[in-house]
Amino acid sequence: MLPITLFATLLPLLGFVLAQDGSLSGPTSTPGGSGYSCDTSSCKLPHCNCASPNPPGGLDPKDVPQFVTFTADDAVQSYTLDAVNQFLAQRKNPNGCPVKMTYFTSLNYTNYTLVTDWYVAGNEIADHTMTHVGTPPQDEINGNLIALNALAGIPLSSIIGFRAPYLNYTAETLGLLYNASFTYDSSSAASLPVTINGTDAYWPYTLDYGMANDCLSAPGVCNGQPKLPGFWEIPMYALFDERGQDGIHLMDPWLDTANGETAVNDSATLEYMKSTFTDHYNNNRQPFGLYTHPIHVSTTYPGSTASTSTINMINTFLDWAQEQSNVWIVSNEQLLAWVQNPVPLSQLDSFEPLKCTTPQVDSSLKICNGMPQNEAGLVEECPFPDFPFYTCYGCPTIAPTTDDPNPPQAPPTGQQIRTRLPANCSTPFWDPIGAKCICTSSTCQFTDESRPIGPNGANLTGGGTGSSPASASSSAAQFTPFNAAARLPDGMLPAAAVAVMGAIVSTWSIFGRV
Repeated sequence: MLPITLFATLLPLLGFVLAQDGSLSGPTSTPGGSGYSCDTSSCKLPHCNCASPNPPGGLDPKDVPQFVTFTADDAVQSYTLDAVNQFLAQRKNPNGCPVKMTYFTSLNYTNYTLVTDWYVAGNEIADHTMTHVGTPPQDEINGNLIALNALAGIPLSSIIGFRAPYLNYTAETLGLLYNASFTYDSSSAASLPVTINGTDAYWPYTLDYGMANDCLSAPGVCNGQPKLPGFWEIPMYALFDERGQDGIHLMDPWLDTANGETAVNDSATLEYMKSTFTDHYNNNRQPFGLYTHPIHVSTTYPGSTASTSTINMINTFLDWAQEQSNVWIVSNEQLLAWVQNPVPLSQLDSFEPLKCTTPQVDSSLKICNGMPQNEAGLVEECPFPDFPFYTCYGCPTIAPTTDDPNPPQAPPTGQQIRTRLPANCSTPFWDPIGAKCICTSSTCQFTDESRPIGPNGANLTGGGTGSSPASASSSAAQFTPFNAAARLPDGMLPAAAVAVMGAIVSTWSIFGRV
């Protein structure tokens, strides 16, 4: 185990090393250079959609919501959820529902019970491989599915999305996802501004006619390949500073320098985030994405160097974006649900995927189910030396690996084996200790808490982090683990920090340098 002092000495490297995980040096496509052709007469929603910068379903952009997708990559720890929550915890969409996001989860150094908690809170959990490897083999992809289901209680039917570490994928990767019954990939870049002719900023599309993004960078894609009927690609939409295509930014844009400068300037970053958003909003309303590695903006792990100015800037941007009419912060899953069945703004009140529901579980019931009032004291600690974690579903005899992603349980003395989530019960209603589903009727499970959308689709709830950048950080709630033991003891290197170190090693091995 690395000591805190060694970890602290390596922190200055993080801004450079990990920024490479998803950074772009230039466009990954050329206008019209993909060899892509789609038959719109036979490619019809909800199962097929041609790559197009125009909104799906033939809708006029003025009748289309402006979606902002917020995603996070890598290990899930209290520190990373703190980081996400300082931006999202207090925000609501125009229908009064808390905003949701997508977490592309890799399992090394992940605390499984926090994955359960995050999922039960309504967020999307997606696949990012077990050990964070680019161009991943099948066991890395499928092992992650198995472990997330077994140890975090995420239904296999709910893990529908994938993002390749380092955005390093090939046509073969997409084929592996297709064969494993994933619904979508989100590893490709939309790297040409929405304002130019021949932009590759397509709305999510299916691969019935092949890929239309990353033709210059991903092996085996474009020119009609790979053909994967019904499998979706959700591009990652780049941001552009005042240099246009020469000033391209993708993941963690706040770590980049802007406009050719030599130092990070939060004001300049805010300006190009706003200008790129405005281009999307005023043109075809392609989704706008914020793609994050939360560890960079976490303030709650030892030795953190996260910039308060940068955190305030991101909240300022989100506050500003939510002041515009018809802006929705969503997960990839929610975005895709709308693309498959697009409805105009006038019908969003009745669009189920954007509504919010709460599981109806008696607060006095003791059940390890991902809900704070129920599971206190029931989460089991798995004290593996490399990365200890916690779970509701029983500690395995050995830590999960790609060779054995679901090892047998080793119940503590005097306790029974916990039962993993079955396919016919929803996570908040499954009792892994009593091995029973406490609610199987659709009429007793969830309560809809959404409210009518305000005039003109305006977000009447506002940004939710305060009226000024100075108040944004102080008013943002931290994520509180449902079991106090979910935070590692003082003096022990936090697993999130170890995850950062693992990422450094991985990056060294891929790039050959820092």
